[in-house]
Amino acid sequence: MATYAIGDIQGCFGPFQQLLRQIEFNPGKDTLWLTGDLVNRGPESLQVLRWVFQQQDRVQIVLGNHDLHLLAVSEGFGKLHRSDTVDDILNAADGKVLLDWLRCQPLMIAEQGYAMVHAGLLPEWSIDKALRLAEEVEDGLSGPYYRDFLSRLYGNKPTRWADDLKGAERLRVIVNAMTRMRFITREGEVDLAYKGELDGAPANLIPWFEAKGRRSSHTPIICGHWSALGLHVTEDILSIDSGCLWGGSLTALRLEDRQTFSLPCPVYREVAA
Repeated sequence: MATYAIGDIQGCFGPFQQLLRQIEFNPGKDTLWLTGDLVNRGPESLQVLRWVFQQQDRVQIVLGNHDLHLLAVSEGFGKLHRSDTVDDILNAADGKVLLDWLRCQPLMIAEQGYAMVHAGLLPEWSIDKALRLAEEVEDGLSGPYYRDFLSRLYGNKPTRWADDLKGAERLRVIVNAMTRMRFITREGEVDLAYKGELDGAPANLIPWFEAKGRRSSHTPIICGHWSALGLHVTEDILSIDSGCLWGGSLTALRLEDRQTFSLPCPVYREVAA
């Protein structure tokens, strides 16, 4: 019996299935944790979503920014980009069933001594506080007014957390931190502009997990989202988006002993110059 965390799949169904065979995943006894971004940019988003839905008793996911984008455009908010590959889901006979299920998935989980979130946590959030904040978003997504929530999803502001934030601005900060953040400024503001490698980052930016006094540092956090960072495993951060979509690899990490398993992937998308 084992629990495997797997980084961003993004519609790369073939490598995902190959990796499951490599780790000898047994749905009768093993469990998968998926770091979000199940869909988009890769060629087989519908197949990924169907498989996870069918295996939901053995799979736990957190929502990523591409998953939320899919939910928004499915309700007529935002617009499809040229690089999006979710038309097959939007047009599928079972698309509504899959989307309704996806909409009710968590933004963050904490079990077995680990926490998992797609992108990261702001330094002033403890694990317990982050779980409560994630639940606010989850209630909005799964509740009767979810279309109103999705209509206000997009935007980069506010860039800083405050406990007295309310309404759409409050929820947007939570979503942006947990599903889009890579860097924060040295003053503690979320920066969503720079998406590259650590070595090329502007001097005023630091990775979210290096923030001084980060209140979630006592619990190891599993995350994805940051393919340019690559596989990054330390005592308290297990960042496992190793860039399958871009010709990197798809990575699984076994929670019980932290052993990693990586599968080389074909290039589905060229990295923009």
